[in-house]
Amino acid sequence: MKRYARLEQIRRMDPHAEASEIYRLTSVHEFPWDLARALELALFRTYAVPGIGRLLAETAELTDRTQKRYDDTALLLDTVVEHGFDSGEGRTAIRRINAMHRGYDISNADMRYVLCTFVVVPRRWIDAYGWRRLSQHEVVASAVHYRTLGQRMGIEDIPETYEEFEACLDAYEEAHFGWDAGARRVSDATLDLMASWYPRPLAPLLRASTLALLDEPLLRAFRYEPPGLVTSALVRRAVRARGRLVRLLPPRRTPHHARQNREIKGYPNGYRVADLGTWPVPGVRGCPASPGPRVD
Repeated sequence: MKRYARLEQIRRMDPHAEASEIYRLTSVHEFPWDLARALELALFRTYAVPGIGRLLAETAELTDRTQKRYDDTALLLDTVVEHGFDSGEGRTAIRRINAMHRGYDISNADMRYVLCTFVVVPRRWIDAYGWRRLSQHEVVASAVHYRTLGQRMGIEDIPETYEEFEACLDAYEEAHFGWDAGARRVSDATLDLMASWYPRPLAPLLRASTLALLDEPLLRAFRYEPPGLVTSALVRRAVRARGRLVRLLPPRRTPHHARQNREIKGYPNGYRVADLGTWPVPGVRGCPASPGPRVD
């Protein structure tokens, strides 16, 4: 199989009618590692909106149960990618996503912004660090896939094109990025989680490397000390070098799903999609008095 054979396959497909299949090929065959890293950075962007970061701190899901929340987010999103929106597994995943979000007072604008990060951040990451840039078919398909997800979640006024997703994200960040102590705690917990995946002596280096991949508005919102110019340049060059190396490798022959990522550690004995996610806790802003059963 030639290195660009799958890209040629994607370009023969309809990016609207076959959007989710194109997105699946991009996610699990072409860029599984890059998509995982990009969605991690997307998490940081959502924390930097004080209303989102503060609520996440109040729930304590991303400070006290960081690994579980990380795992659940990745696994629920990937279930839809792997099985499709209309499969039994896909419908169950979307029901869990909706049940979690309905338990809290989250504005439509915040929900739409988070959706935008899933579209825009991966495109920007892959174009900067991937082994090739995304094709226009893949960009369109990503926007259509996440627009469909947003519709299934009941989000209103969803952008229709990638360009609209990007404009919405940039405008929302300019208007809303800012400091919040709770959001900083959530960000710190996520940095600690990422460092925990590797040997302990590497933790300071991994923290510095992650900060080097955050842009200036994010660093300012969290009040992180910017890494030095040399550190930032070295980290970004190293990630680009990885992309150039991957370009020389043969294409992936088997899909790689989120559940196979070494970073997913919370379910060593497997999981049921219906048990993934969180159950709202009474006392947190906007939470109903009776949250229903919880399965940990």
